[in-house]
Amino acid sequence: QVQLVESGGGLVEAGGSLRLSCAASGTIVGVNAMYWYRQSPGKQRELVATITSVGITNYADSAKGRFTIARDGAKTAVYLQMNSLKPEDTAVYYCNVRDMYGRSWFGQGTQVTVSS
Repeated sequence: QVQLVESGGGLVEAGGSLRLSCAASGTIVGVNAMYWYRQSPGKQRELVATITSVGITNYADSAKGRFTIARDGAKTAVYLQMNSLKPEDTAVYYCNVRDMYGRSWFGQGTQVTVSS
């Protein structure tokens, strides 16, 4: 069974950068779009960034200008470059991959903590 494995989270000072990675343990055929979500304690899961199969990207207002999503279709991997991090970016970040058949996979989550 294919799993998504995330890495790259950690503790960083405000203004710093982190790069999150998410790679599938096997091949997912027919990937439609890839996503990054985040969830802070007591809050609902928030969609942060999206990238489609043709590379079209979309960002939450809170991420625009600071975060960049990218994908490697050959490896079924998705990345999130996060710059100018703020304390309010502190959350568990999850990657999500959906295929053209309606199937969806989530990663296990990686903690990002931004200190002020």
